[in-house]
Amino acid sequence: MWYPKVPWLLSVLVTGLLTVAPAWHRAPTDVDLALVLAVDVSTSMDPDEQNLQRQGYVEAFRSPLVHHAIYTGMLGRIAVTYVEWAGAHTPGYQSVIIPWTILESPKDAIAFANGLARAPSHRVPGTSISKAIDFSMALLSSGDFRARRRVIDISGDGSNNQGGLVTEARDKAIARGVTINGLPIMLKEPERGENATLDAYYRDCVIGGSNAFMIPVRERKQFLMETRAKIVREIADAAGPGSLAHSVGGRPLTECDTSESVWDDFAPDPHAPGIGSGHDL
Repeated sequence: MWYPKVPWLLSVLVTGLLTVAPAWHRAPTDVDLALVLAVDVSTSMDPDEQNLQRQGYVEAFRSPLVHHAIYTGMLGRIAVTYVEWAGAHTPGYQSVIIPWTILESPKDAIAFANGLARAPSHRVPGTSISKAIDFSMALLSSGDFRARRRVIDISGDGSNNQGGLVTEARDKAIARGVTINGLPIMLKEPERGENATLDAYYRDCVIGGSNAFMIPVRERKQFLMETRAKIVREIADAAGPGSLAHSVGGRPLTECDTSESVWDDFAPDPHAPGIGSGHDL
C-alpha cells in the first residue's frame, strides 16, 4: 500500500505539541509570600468604619514602602488575595473580592489597589473568625504558586460568635505552617467590655504561628499608617512593635470559647419546666 509523504503535516503537529506542552506542564510561580487579607464586613462595622478599613488597604498597596518591601524579598514577588468575611450562616459569605494576584512591581501593586478601590462593599450579619480562617486555608491551597511563607491577615471589630471554635481553626492552620496575624479594630466605645479587650482576644485566641503579631487600631487617624505598617512587616517577615502571640497550647489569659457551639451547651432547654414563659433570660 502506498502512503503519501506529508512532512509538512508532521512539522505542524510537532510544532503544535511544542507550543501546547508548556501549558500542560507549566510550573507554579515561586513567591516569597502568599498573603490572604481577610477583612470583617459584619454589621457591627458601620459604613464609615468599613470605608476606612478598605481605604487602609488601598493606600497600603499604593505606598512606595510596600513596593520596596516586595522588591527586596528573596524572589521579589508575592501573591495576594482580598477576602471579605462575616457570619457562618449567611450563604457564601466568605467572599473573594480580589482573586490571587502576583505582585512583582509597583505597577502590579497599584493595579491591585485600584481594583480594590472600585470593588463594591457589603455588610453581612454575624462574626465567624473560625470560618474566615478555614476559608483562607482553602484559598492558600488553591493558588497556582509555591510560597516560601503563608500568612492569613485577619482584621475585625469583634470576637467569634458563630461557627466552630476559633482556637481550633487557628491551631489547625498553625499545624500546617501558616501564620495568622491580626488587626483588631477598637474605634468604638466599649460595649459590655468586649471592645475594650479585643486586642487581648486577638492576641490569645486568634493570632499564631511563626512571628505572629497583631496591631490594634484605637483611633481613626491610625488606620492608614497601621495597615501599611502591618503589610510591610508581613512582607518583610521582620520584627516590630505590636503584641506577639502566646505559644499554642499554653493557657490563654482570655476567654476564647465565645462561639455559638459553646454557648449552646449552656443555654437552657426551652422545654424544661419553668422555661419558655415568653421572658428572655
